[in-house]
Formats: sequence, C-alpha cells, structure tokens
Amino acid sequence: MRVRIPDWAKQDEPREGLTLGKRQIGIGLVGSGFMGRCHANAFRTVSGLFDVPFDPKLTILADATDDLARDGAQALGFERFTSDWQALVDDPGVGIVAITAPNVLHAPISLAAIAAGKTVYCEKPLSTTATLALEMTQAAEAAGITTMVGFNFLRNPMIRLAREIITSGEIGEITGVRGRHAENYMASPDAPHSFRTDPAGGGALADIGSHIISMLRYLLGPIAEVHADCRTIFPTRPVAPTSPERAPVKVDDMTHALLRFENGAAGSIEANWAATARTMDLSWEITGTRGALAFSQEAMNELRLWSGIPGRNGYTRIEAEPAHSPYGAFCPAPGHHLGFNDLKVIEVAELLAAHAGAPNPGPDFREALEVQRCIEAMQKSARTGSWVAL
Repeated sequence: MRVRIPDWAKQDEPREGLTLGKRQIGIGLVGSGFMGRCHANAFRTVSGLFDVPFDPKLTILADATDDLARDGAQALGFERFTSDWQALVDDPGVGIVAITAPNVLHAPISLAAIAAGKTVYCEKPLSTTATLALEMTQAAEAAGITTMVGFNFLRNPMIRLAREIITSGEIGEITGVRGRHAENYMASPDAPHSFRTDPAGGGALADIGSHIISMLRYLLGPIAEVHADCRTIFPTRPVAPTSPERAPVKVDDMTHALLRFENGAAGSIEANWAATARTMDLSWEITGTRGALAFSQEAMNELRLWSGIPGRNGYTRIEAEPAHSPYGAFCPAPGHHLGFNDLKVIEVAELLAAHAGAPNPGPDFREALEVQRCIEAMQKSARTGSWVAL
C-alpha cells in the first residue's frame, strides 16, 4: 500500500534559486487586518532572503472604508489606497492580487482578478461553498491564471521532512492518524460575532479545520469518507464587541470527524476554536507499520520520529536546521528556529516563482477546492448522522 500524494504537492523543494532578473511586480492587497499585515511583511521581506524573480512593489491596498485603507497603507508601506477592491483589481500597476478579506469576498474578488488576468493569492478557506470554489477553480484553469491559497503551515520544513519520511516508506504502511487544530480565541461566550461566525462561510471547521485537513491531505493523500459531529458550544454571542445585544450562533465551535483515506489509513481530526488554554495546537500523530511521526505547531521547529528499533523505544526529536530547506535561507545555524511569519515568506517566494513560470508547488485553487469539499462532506455528515463519501 502506497501513499498517493496530490499532484500539487510533488515538488521536492522551494523555488529559492530561480533567477530571471530583478523586475518589479505590483502587489494589490485587499484587507489590512492580521493576515493582511502578514502578507505585507512577507512581500517586503522576501527579496532579502530568497533569490526571487521579481521584487514585490507594494502598490495599492484596499479595505472596507477610506479611513481603514489609508491607515493600513501608511502602516504597511503601500503607495496608494482605496475602499473599492474592484479599482485595485483593475489597476494596471497590479500584477498579483492578494486577498485577506472576509471569506464571503474571496469568490467575487478572485473571479474579477482572474478576468483581469492577474495572479491570485487568496487566504483560506478558498470560498464559502464548494460550488463557488469550483467556479473559481474552473475560471482560473480556463484562463491559465496562476493561483495560490494561503495554507502557509505547509511551508514548514518539518512538514516537508515528514512527507519525505512517509513517502519513502521509512515508517512502513500508514495505518492511523490523529489530527487536531485547537485554539482559544473563541473560548469566551462573550467573544463577539464576526465574519468567522457568519453561516455563509464561518465556523471552526472552515476557519481552522481547513488547516488540519489540508495538512493531512498533503501528508497522506486524498480522503475517501468522513463521519462528523459538529457542535455549537455557546448558543449566543454579542452582535458586536461590548454590545449587550446577543444573537444566535449558527455555526460550529467544535467538530470531531472520523476519516478514511484512499490509501487505507483511518483516523480522526478535531477542529476547535473554543479550546480553553490552547493557543496554537495544530498537531498530528501518524502511525505506520514500522514507525510513527508526531508534530505540533506549538513546537514548530521539531518533528518526532519513532523508528521501532529494538532497545530504542520512544520518540527521537529531529530539530530544524539548514539541511531542511529552506531553513538555511533564514539562518545558517541549527536550533535558532523559524517562526509563523517566516512560513509566509517562504510561501510568497514560491508564489513569485510560480508567477514567473516555475512549476506551481501549490496549494492552488484546485487543491483548496478539495479541502472545501471535505469540509462540506463533514457538515453533511453531521446533519445526516452517516458516513459521507467524497
């Protein structure tokens, strides 16, 4: 039994060595919140760490109001600003449209950018429904547009090392997996409604469950069947910060799902944004017939390997170092560690190379569509109480 890895995941190394001359490429960023700042930092930083084919030029930032856009542009270093994302898409100085807007806006902005012939760099989840995600995917593929979706945890050198170990057969045939993405940012019943709790595209499963789904697909290949339980922990939340008015919660705070993979492995995942005391528990344990692997984003520079050698029981800690590309682009010494924002820089380096014509390492819209299909299959299973095939 062999693990089948999706086509998008078959590139061995980041495209850090591609050199086509330093041209500029205009960046249009929609959204200046947490992920918008993360994108801007990556675009500003990437040329100093990677030999990228383009120097990103922070051209224009769009946000919900003129004031937000102006403040965001000034803080993040963009030349211009607008409250009209369509104007950003149409701007002739923009070659890459980066989308960190609320989920419900991913589809219209992406489709407009595709129609304008722009490369699209969209945060996850790709859209609010698999139907819209399919429309976006088909439009991009028909137009030959380069796309990338921000599952940046996949850029961790330790995750890539884990995939190498799995696909090499070092730990044998994969039999089981246990995955979790748990955080505490919605652990209070007084955490207010936001785009995350919008029934059109919110919930813990879509918001953070998409990360563990994408990671397990990256490591183990396609998921064949799911059986899920989606639960709302807090039935109401404030309609806005400090507001006394409360409104019903119509999305999940926590989802547990059983999984069956096409390669025969089976296991479970948890997505939970109300996990008291957890800040970033994106973790998994994968069991094979000859060994096992374990990882947690809370110790993102470590991978644990159990080799099964008699007399050497217990996990061995593998620490990130320059041998694990592209760690060496950041630091020549082991033990100094990468961070969350460094993963975004790696992602942007690969985006720029793909924009220049290098093979796209993904995840592209097609792969993000498959993640969205997994999410909807789990939601359907929770409603019907049955296994759902993908």
